[in-house]
Amino acid sequence: MADTPTARLSRRTLLATGLVLLPGGAFAAKGKVVTILGDSITAGYGLPARAALPVQLHAALLKLGAHSVVRGAGVSGDTTAGGAARVDFSVQPDTDVCVVALGANDLMQGVSPKVVRANLDKIVRRLKQRNKGVVLCGIEAPAEIGRNYAREFNAVFPSLARTHGVALYPNLLAGVARVRALNQADGIHPNAQGVQVIARRLAPVVAKAMAARP
Repeated sequence: MADTPTARLSRRTLLATGLVLLPGGAFAAKGKVVTILGDSITAGYGLPARAALPVQLHAALLKLGAHSVVRGAGVSGDTTAGGAARVDFSVQPDTDVCVVALGANDLMQGVSPKVVRANLDKIVRRLKQRNKGVVLCGIEAPAEIGRNYAREFNAVFPSLARTHGVALYPNLLAGVARVRALNQADGIHPNAQGVQVIARRLAPVVAKAMAARP
């Protein structure tokens, strides 16, 4: 790779995601592999790659002394059903810990909490069958959507985490949702600063899950 500005930027990006350029152009990973199975938040909707959650989570983990390779497996608009359909494809065999960050689009579409739970159950069961560590991220439904629906939806994530004995991060958008300064113009997707907040809060939970892996 020639020493051009583009090449230098590429090297910085690789380092930020836990990859190191070796002689001959090969790449080697450093640290345990974390895959984020999610939607547009994981995919970095509206943001450059360096500001998206995978890179920012890697940086936050590094500050905690947890060396990692963080892979984004986010598909904008994806639901828990979509995640269940692609979990084997999206979560590669060398993944140590999978962060499951789905449910926001189900919420926006008013999908039954029972269906959401069933889909997430399939995902978590499959990951455990494959001997992957799991961090389940919840999404908090606002009361305005309907108190009964919100109560049932919000109960899905802690209940499922208890059932399967996996780590729970209760609300992926904690500290970010409804904070204008931390969201893009649509009021839904976090901006770069919002993603940093998410990464900083999520990192200790992921680091603990990483440490539990052999």
